[in-house]
Amino acid sequence: MHENSGLKEIGSATQKGTPGNLALTIPALHEAANMRPLLDRIRASLDPLGINYEIIVVDDDSRDGTDTIVEDIAKTDSRVRILTRVGRRGLAGAVLHGWQNSDADVLGVMDADLQHPPELLPRLWQALNDGADLVLGSRYAPQGTLHDWNRFRHLISQVSILMTLPLQRPGIRVKDPMSGFFFVRRKAIEGLSLQTGGFKILLEILVRGNLHKVTEIPFDFGNRLAGDSKANIKVAVDYLALLGKLWKVRRKQ
Repeated sequence: MHENSGLKEIGSATQKGTPGNLALTIPALHEAANMRPLLDRIRASLDPLGINYEIIVVDDDSRDGTDTIVEDIAKTDSRVRILTRVGRRGLAGAVLHGWQNSDADVLGVMDADLQHPPELLPRLWQALNDGADLVLGSRYAPQGTLHDWNRFRHLISQVSILMTLPLQRPGIRVKDPMSGFFFVRRKAIEGLSLQTGGFKILLEILVRGNLHKVTEIPFDFGNRLAGDSKANIKVAVDYLALLGKLWKVRRKQ
C-alpha cells in the first residue's frame, strides 16, 4: 500500500509572477559519484539569480558515502542539507519528503544522475517570473533531445506518454508529463494528498493540481555520469497503479 502525504501550510503567498524562496529536492539512491559535481553545478547556476534557495538531498539510505559528501559541502554552505530515509524507497516519496521539510513557496525536483542539466535552472526560474504555476524541463518539446536511447526504450517512453493524454486537462497539456525535472508553486498543490509510491509525481500534479499556466522548456537529456538506472518492473507496476488512480480522479472532475 502506498502512503499518502499532504503539504504543510506556509505563512504567506507571493504574488503571481513573483516567485519567492526555492526548495530544490534531489532524490538519491547510490548516487555518491555524481553528488559533488551536481551540487557544484546547481549552485553555480542559481547563485547569479540572487534568489533565496535551499538544496535538499533526500537519500534512501544508500550507505555509499552520499551523506558524507553532502554534509561536507553543507559545512561551508548552509543552503545544502541532507535527509536520510531508512526502510523506504521510491522517488515520489523522497521528493515529497524533501518538500515537506521546507516552507519554500516554490518546490523543485531534479535527478541526481546529471541527465538533467543544472544550467537549465535559470530558465525554469524565469518561466515562473513570467507567470507559470509549473514549469518543466522537457525532452519532447521542440528542440528537446534524447541521447543514446535505443528504439525499444524510446518506444516504451512514447507509449507511456500516450497513455496520459486522456488524463491531461485541456489547456495545460504537455509533451513530457513523465519529466522528473520541474518547479511548481506550493499553492498549486497545497492540500493535495499525493501518492508517494513510484516515480511519476509530475503526472499526478498535472491531473490534480490547481494549475492555470504550465510551461515546457526543452533540454538535452544527457547521459548518466555514474551509477545505475532505477527503472525496473516495480516502477512499471507503480506507474500502472498511478494511471488507475488518476482515471478515477478524472471521472470525478
